[in-house]
Amino acid sequence: MDNNKASIVVFSGELDKALAAFFIATTAAAMGMDVTMFFTFWGLNVIKKNQGGIRSKGLRRKLLNILNRGGSRRLPLSKMHMLGLGTWMMRQLMEEEKMLSLEEMILQAKSLGVKFVACTTTIALMGLGDEAFIPQVDCLAGAATFIGEARESKISLFI
Repeated sequence: MDNNKASIVVFSGELDKALAAFFIATTAAAMGMDVTMFFTFWGLNVIKKNQGGIRSKGLRRKLLNILNRGGSRRLPLSKMHMLGLGTWMMRQLMEEEKMLSLEEMILQAKSLGVKFVACTTTIALMGLGDEAFIPQVDCLAGAATFIGEARESKISLFI
């Protein structure tokens, strides 16, 4: 086992949970750990592009992607979302406290060497193509890839 690795599954597409995942990932990377973040199901929303449309195949997948647009700027809070008011207040408070925004944390994580993996099974289910994702995504891979990383990690989290 490589005691210098951390693996994080990002399953949630909610802002507060995404922030927690990136707080942990960037801290671990700053402490010299090799960090892999595996984005699956609603967690894919965190790494979807904020701009442009999402092309998908079939009526059900098109409808799913219209209703579930994603993008780091569109993520709701898990509690007290209040039709977007809670998210707006959270971002304002973060700015007042001089905390990095989620978008800045994504860039910081990449600069620290955090590896972003998007789940191919979920991508296929949702009918997404690799053009739907931000350029910071390192690769598309399945659960076996994550299990291989997690097996070698000292820290393995599901957020």
